[in-house]
Formats: sequence, structure tokens, C-alpha cells
Amino acid sequence: MEDILDRKRALCLLQIVETGSVRGAADALSVDPSMVSRAVAKLEHDTGLTLLERRGRGVVVTDAGRMLALFARRQQDLHDTFLAEVDSMRNANHGHVELVFGGGFVDLVLEPLLRDFMVERPGVTYNLHVAGTEESVRRILEDMAHIGLVFQPPDDQRLRSHYSRLSPIRIYVRNDHPLATRRRALALKDLAPHQGAALVGSFGVRKHVQAAELDEQVTLRPMLETNSFQVLWDFAALGLGYIMTPRSVPLKGPKFAELVALPLANPILNNSRIHVVTRAGRPLSPMANSLLAHVVGRLPEALRTGA
Repeated sequence: MEDILDRKRALCLLQIVETGSVRGAADALSVDPSMVSRAVAKLEHDTGLTLLERRGRGVVVTDAGRMLALFARRQQDLHDTFLAEVDSMRNANHGHVELVFGGGFVDLVLEPLLRDFMVERPGVTYNLHVAGTEESVRRILEDMAHIGLVFQPPDDQRLRSHYSRLSPIRIYVRNDHPLATRRRALALKDLAPHQGAALVGSFGVRKHVQAAELDEQVTLRPMLETNSFQVLWDFAALGLGYIMTPRSVPLKGPKFAELVALPLANPILNNSRIHVVTRAGRPLSPMANSLLAHVVGRLPEALRTGA
């Protein structure tokens, strides 16, 4: 059993999980696919576990395989952290950081959040991944991202929040829309006669709206669903209907000048928050810690600008 956790073999399995195939793992590792297959077969032999299920020409990772791959990811993270700490002693301007954030933060991430940090540290490399709340949380918990900017993440003890800010959901319509003349906070039933667009269910915004629908016993049926905040905002700006979303950054372009924000009455929608999160207990590299401190320091002013 001494070779069960051979790091190179475990990394082969980890790459299969992350790329979705043996060939993808081989390409990522710059080796022959047969070498990846042999490495996983050796792991299966040593552990007595089935790590991959062969289906047709492809493979599916089993629960046992995912468990071992996650352990390999954490072992690799410790290894990378050690190397990063050694490197930081030599040169504090080198390292690699992975950041995941929701689509609503896209116009915020490079400027004003990261630009100065990147200019001051030209030797650092970055992976910036845009995802909904579910995917963002998964990437944080599986150590595929160091830092997450997430809207209303679940109450999970495995997550550590370093910064939180109220980010209420509002209705946005063009100023010639019938709802634009309302002078009171809207109930969800007020939206039912009108066409709307919504984010898909993996986004925290949509889950929050669905919770409010249950609370008010109203079911909204959007004419359009999307995983793009840009499409969502364009839908409202073109006068096609209403959207429900928080707004974290300034909207750029003359077409957005005609949009008006309308308050909602439901307390669920008025108490949503955005968070900066990491996995609780994860030892971040010095560079990742530096970026985390930078983001937490810059975010309050960036959000005030966008409010």
C-alpha cells in the first residue's frame, strides 16, 4: 500500500476529473494517454477501489475516484504552497492565483479590483473563472479556486467569508415600461402580467428569487432564461421586459441610461449579500493571501462606486 498516494499517479486521476477524459488529462500533462490509463489502473490495483467506469469510448469518475482526486488536489495544493513560500522568500512577485466570480462582477474584476495588483506583480499568473453561485462554491470547496466573489453563497461551514455586503435585488425596466410609473415597492404578483428575463437556476440570484416566489406563493414564468448578465441587462435596456438582479458595478453605455431601478417589498430579496470566500482551513499561498487582502481592501470602494 506504500504507493497508493503516489503523487504523479494521483495527479493523473485529478486531471481526468478536471478535463473530463483520459485524453484531456494526457494533453494537460503532456504525456501519452496510455501512461495516464496505466497510472489510474495502478491506483485501482493498490487501493482495491474502482476509480473509473468505462462507458463506450469514454470514462466516468466514480465517487471513490472523486474522493481520491480531491485528496490529490489538496496534496498538490500543499506542495504548491510550500514551493510558493520558498519562492516568495526569494522573490515576492511570483506565484499563481485562481479566482472565481459571478457574471455580475465581470466589469469590476480587472478595473478597479485587480489592475494595480497585476501591474505591481508582473511575475504572477492568474486564472479568472466566471461561474454561477453553485459552480463558484464547488470550485472553492474542491480547491480549484483560491478566492471567490459570490452572491448569496449557502450557509456552509466549509466556506470562510472574509467580506460581506448587502446587495438587494431590484427590478430594472426601461423608463417607458408600465412598471416604471409605480411609486411603491413591488410584490412579485405585480410582475406576473409582464414579460421578464431571468438567470438560470444555478445562479444565486435566481435561487433567491425562487425562495421569494415560494414565500409569496407566486410563480413567475420568464420568457427568457440566460447564464449571461450581459444578455439580462440588454433585455431590459431594449425594452423587452423586466429583470431582477442586484447591481454591483456601473452600467456602461447610453442605452442603460434609460433604465430605472424599482424596489421590491419581499424581505428575502432585500437581505441578499455578496461575499468574498475561501475554503475554511485551506492554507493559501503567500501570493493568494496578498490578493485576498487586496480584494477585501478594494472591494468596499469599488461597490460604492457601482451602487
